[in-house]
Amino acid sequence: MTGRIIPEAMDDVQGGPGLLDIGPILLTYQFTLQRSPKGSSNLMVPVQVLNNYTVSSAGTNNSEPSWVGFPRQWKKAQDWSPRSIFQAALNELPYGVPYKFVPFWGDEKTPEKLLRRIQIGEPDGGVGDNAITTSRTKLGDFTQPFIESGLVVVAPLRKLNSSAWTFLRSFTPMLWGVACIFFLVVGAVVGILEHHDDFWGPPRKQCVTIVCVQTTMNKALLLMLFMVFYNGASSNGLGVGATITTARPDVVNIGAIFTFDSVIGKIAKVAIALAVEDVNSDQEILNGTKLTLKMQNTKSSDFLGIIEALQFMENDTVAIIGPQFSATAHVISHIADELKVPLLSFAATDPTLSPTQFPFLVRTTRSDLFQMTAVADLVGYYEWRDVITIYVNDDFGRNAIAALGDKLAEKRCKISYKVPLNPKATKDEITKALVSVSSMESRILILHIYTSWGLQVLTEARNLMMMASGYVWIATDWFSTIIDTDPSLPFVSTDDIQGVLTLKMHTPESELKKKFKSRWSNLTSARRVNGSSFGLNTYGLYAYDSVRHLAVALDSFFARGGNISFSTDPNLNELRGGKLNLDALNMFNGGSQLLQSILEVNTTGLTGPIKFNPDGNLINPAFEVINVIGTGTRTVGYWSNSSGLSLDPPEKPQRKLQSNGSSIGIQRLYSVIWPGQTTQKPRGWVFPDNGRKLRIGVPNRVSCREFVDVKGTEFTGYCIEVFQAALNELPYGVPYKFVPFGDGKKNPDNNELLHMIQIGEFDGVVGDITITTSRTKMVDFTQPYIESGLVVVAPIRKLNSSAWAFLRPFTPMMWGVTGIFFLVVGTVVWILERRTNEGFRGPPRNQFVTIIWFSFSTLFFSQKEKTDSTLGRFVLIIWLFVVLIINSSYTASLTSILTVEQLSSPIKGIESLATGNDPIGFPIGSYVGKYLTDELNIHSSRLVPLNSPEEFEKALKDGPSAGGVAAVVHERAYMELFLSVRCGYSIVGQEFTKMGWGFAFPRDSPLAIDMSTAVLKLSEKGDLQKIHDKWLMKSACSAQGAKQAVDRLQIKSFWGLFLLSGIACFLALVLHVIRMVHQYYKHPDSDCESSQSRRLQSFVSFVNKREREVKSRPKRMRTEKASSKIVHEDSSINGLDESV
Repeated sequence: MTGRIIPEAMDDVQGGPGLLDIGPILLTYQFTLQRSPKGSSNLMVPVQVLNNYTVSSAGTNNSEPSWVGFPRQWKKAQDWSPRSIFQAALNELPYGVPYKFVPFWGDEKTPEKLLRRIQIGEPDGGVGDNAITTSRTKLGDFTQPFIESGLVVVAPLRKLNSSAWTFLRSFTPMLWGVACIFFLVVGAVVGILEHHDDFWGPPRKQCVTIVCVQTTMNKALLLMLFMVFYNGASSNGLGVGATITTARPDVVNIGAIFTFDSVIGKIAKVAIALAVEDVNSDQEILNGTKLTLKMQNTKSSDFLGIIEALQFMENDTVAIIGPQFSATAHVISHIADELKVPLLSFAATDPTLSPTQFPFLVRTTRSDLFQMTAVADLVGYYEWRDVITIYVNDDFGRNAIAALGDKLAEKRCKISYKVPLNPKATKDEITKALVSVSSMESRILILHIYTSWGLQVLTEARNLMMMASGYVWIATDWFSTIIDTDPSLPFVSTDDIQGVLTLKMHTPESELKKKFKSRWSNLTSARRVNGSSFGLNTYGLYAYDSVRHLAVALDSFFARGGNISFSTDPNLNELRGGKLNLDALNMFNGGSQLLQSILEVNTTGLTGPIKFNPDGNLINPAFEVINVIGTGTRTVGYWSNSSGLSLDPPEKPQRKLQSNGSSIGIQRLYSVIWPGQTTQKPRGWVFPDNGRKLRIGVPNRVSCREFVDVKGTEFTGYCIEVFQAALNELPYGVPYKFVPFGDGKKNPDNNELLHMIQIGEFDGVVGDITITTSRTKMVDFTQPYIESGLVVVAPIRKLNSSAWAFLRPFTPMMWGVTGIFFLVVGTVVWILERRTNEGFRGPPRNQFVTIIWFSFSTLFFSQKEKTDSTLGRFVLIIWLFVVLIINSSYTASLTSILTVEQLSSPIKGIESLATGNDPIGFPIGSYVGKYLTDELNIHSSRLVPLNSPEEFEKALKDGPSAGGVAAVVHERAYMELFLSVRCGYSIVGQEFTKMGWGFAFPRDSPLAIDMSTAVLKLSEKGDLQKIHDKWLMKSACSAQGAKQAVDRLQIKSFWGLFLLSGIACFLALVLHVIRMVHQYYKHPDSDCESSQSRRLQSFVSFVNKREREVKSRPKRMRTEKASSKIVHEDSSINGLDESV
């Protein structure tokens, strides 16, 4: 999943179609999709990456859907999200893609961790907000970007009109507090200094007069929920197995077939003999039964291997150790299957030797499938894309290289050239093959051959100067086997093998292994074979373990009641009496049971745990990565199928594994000394050594020369400078020359220019080349170096100030709500004041006018009526604060409307343009015309082709009525340049596509990959923006070309203020009513009757009375009562006097 932008045609890829086909489709949706190593890349386009997420092959013929990871925060996204764009892109594919989304759980909180998970196949891809960076392109492939996302500086700014409490943001909390304190202090000082009647009275009234405002408390509610998940512990079960006791034979015959004098065979011969000796001397293994071993020398002949295997079948042999060669195994496995004799091969590594086809062949070594996976991981780790394979042309070589090709395809790599060699290749054949390799571009050579003549290939390579700097040689384990067997390598010069990487089957260190190696050293120190030393190689360890494992399996076989018995094969009855004596071949009756024991028994040997998985392979395959340096070797890392490449051996306990056994650790190796005694990683390819410079086509434009300007042999412009800057970022030189394309009279067709790459006329194209779906089928593009989607440009006019411009600061809703609140506040103040304030009393008509006048005069703080009541002052002080905020906001907005130039166009964007009938201009030679007709269904009769910015301007100025156009549709980069010197036009609406420009190269060109990385580096360093500003940032029109708009003030920005005022009015009215009711019952009307109607009339009459009249009524009644009493007494006295 490496971030390489290499479009490939469907017929060029290995494997079926995959999710990467989304790449070009996403030119419409503009979505960045990371790509998994698997699957096709037939429509992959250049990108900057993933947001983001990678996707593997999903169109393959399997029932398992691809797992597409996405960030957890997108799980509930319903509208816009990378998920929805990803799904929309899938709908554009011409085939179905089985997939399912998997949210990130665990600690994958960064895109890098997700990409590393995708590297190891869990999940298959990713969708999300992943930015494309240089480092991330080393981890995965990305699709065309769906959104432009560069680095910007963000400051803590807030949109002031987006909140109902915006008015509080004008002051800091400290300033609000100090202001309120000073309000109180000033009020208190004024109260002390003033001798006015309003500042006299009871203490409560004086305090209310000073404060006039009450504070309210906000309620807060905190809720915290803790969720505890409990996982139940797993239970263990106990099982009891029955043992059937049977008579064990004293002797069991086993055989072994391999080549005694080969590098592997000479070690295996000693190891097998030692294993049989150890088994027979250990009474606990077979409980007294002895193994009788007979070894046969095949002499590197498949024919002899077959014959010797048949001889074993005649002599009641229960199992055979071997064969050594995969080609021999393919043949005799059929015989073993028929006669039920298990084969335990310690050296046949052909990955096609599967237990499904050959059930009686048990591979007790590592399959080349894992070794080729390790090689592919090495290639992917160093970011190489093309390799050359040199291999032996038989089952062993061909099938392993086929497996390597599959694994490389998963890494978005490929085998660019295959060199098969005869199993008994001569020096001339080797030299001829290497000469053909030296003329290729790729310098990554994979060597998978036999130990018998492998070193001769390296010697001839050095003679041809192919061990120099720039080359990479990766040898499979045949080379490490030679080194282990004879570390001195007397037949080759150390210069022949310097810098070679080789793999070696990893066997964990153990006490058992240490003791055996010590014993081996003592046993073979004096033994010599052809004058060479006799070191222990890994195949010798596996040969020893094969015998011991067979012995343990035989013990289990006997314990289960197995018997050693043979019978004739009924299928051979018809062949009796022939000269071949085939009827002498015996079938092992207990062969299937012994095979089952071999596969089920778990033992621990010199190579570690010996256990077979359901595929018939040994568990935990691992390899050491060895670098040949000086006169020795150095281990630079390890590979295992659970952890990939690592600095530590796979058995280390601190490795963090997932539930599926895969590791999320970082892939790492120690530094390598490459051929040529350099530690700098070779780039893996070179330009063909033919002395020819790359021919880079450049469009000879007649307009917009800021992008590309051709003057004779001088080439300048934005695109040219970006290309040259990217070349400077490469770690190697690129010989090239620019070649103009076009007659200089009109802008050339870019599709024709790209076609020149297809026919081999150009090696690349530099210019204003937009990346489109159709073009990705022709060439490979680099990472886009500029974003340039389609926009609409139309004439703009200045809006004249209207006589009703003063209404524009507020929306109609805002005007309505404000007016209502003016009336409501005026009415509330009237209710609160009319019983105490003479200014609010009088005839109904006068009171209504007073309400209206008082309400709207508060707008200018010029109300003449004085508020006497505490509640009236409370309501008024809140309302005056609201009016202050509204008044200030209105004034500021109206000022902006009257002073800022307003620009407008009848065309609002592509939607209004497409639905109309006006003519539309588009540039000649671009894809815009086809896009408008095919994608937007605009009739071709409405399209007017234009050739230059001058024609754009004339057509726009003339307009539809004079034979011009209503608008021009073109790419943003061109239009921004157009608008920089033409002030009467503007981009209207949004950019309705997201595309980019890239450099074009032939299909599968490695230069496209390196140039993509170089463009990313330029972007990350800021150089790309500097070049853009140098060529394209012109400002002759200043800000005149941009439409400036002033947003109208809406009710949503002020509802908090209105809420405060409304609450104040409501509370004041409630308190006022309670107070009146209290006064009514405290001072009842003596004339009030007990009926309900009379009580209501009495209360209404009470409300209309002045408050001082109500309070003075009891005193007056007492005075009148006293006066009446005096008069009555005087009358009584006068009457008495008269009577007297």
